Amino acid sequence: MGTPDFSVPALKTLAQSPEFEIPLVVTQPDRPKGRGKKLAASPVKSAAIDLGLPLFQPERLNTPEAVEVLADIEPDFFVVAAFGQILSRQVLDIPNFYPVNIHASLLPKYRGASPIQAAILNMDKTSGITTMVMAQKMDAGDILLSAETPISRDETAQDLHDRLSVMGADLIVPTLKGILDNTLTPQPQDETAATYVKLLKKEDGRINWDESSAATAARIRAMTPWPGAFTRLSDQTIKIFKAMDIPDCPKTPPGTLYQCNEKGIHVACGQGSLVILELMGRSGKRLTAAEYLRGHRMTPPLQFDVR
Repeated sequence: MGTPDFSVPALKTLAQSPEFEIPLVVTQPDRPKGRGKKLAASPVKSAAIDLGLPLFQPERLNTPEAVEVLADIEPDFFVVAAFGQILSRQVLDIPNFYPVNIHASLLPKYRGASPIQAAILNMDKTSGITTMVMAQKMDAGDILLSAETPISRDETAQDLHDRLSVMGADLIVPTLKGILDNTLTPQPQDETAATYVKLLKKEDGRINWDESSAATAARIRAMTPWPGAFTRLSDQTIKIFKAMDIPDCPKTPPGTLYQCNEKGIHVACGQGSLVILELMGRSGKRLTAAEYLRGHRMTPPLQFDVR
């Protein structure tokens, strides 16, 4: 059970494993996408078709009809990775062994919808993958296996997403084999250490120049590719794709564009400065700072929006 790109490596790994058979792939229904709003298949659906696997795309999985479809298969496991629907107790009780979830954090930290972005936004040194037995409470089930990875200072949410999706795929076969071999015992999570993260909204990408330059650079990385980091300059929305933080900052209000040079566009933060390296304005093209400045005169000081 999965829907986005994150789920695809696990699906492919299980499909290639001689120990397991996938009788059904469950994914979200085709959704409108792009400017034309044409129905588009999920990445998992496309991968399942390429692998020749049967598909099930229920609008809601907790209906009697959907439950019957799943129960008739008599599965040993459900493997769930970013499916996008809450599973009822009746659905969770169907597998002979466990419903297993692949979650993109080191649980119990960052339960919820945006663990990858949260790890970068909070400037964590490490992130990781956890496989767990699914429970009705979100991401609160017993832990099966976990794997840790460092987060580099220039890593975006997309970069970390891609690495964790492969790590999840690498972890799922040992998880299932460990359950079958009785060498893996589910371990309860420490509820006192649990933290939660919400589904991201577009507004989460708005830059707060009162924050430190390190926190601002982290927000830009965390919000790339979606919802994207942005600010306003006069009546124009500026999207920022790449930036670096430096400790130097003149005595000027946060949000002040105080210098443009070969290094980039320098903006004062609450502490330190942000040097914008790649951005997009009205043209809709992602440009380096040098390319942008060739077509847009920016004479300091200028003031980006502040909260």
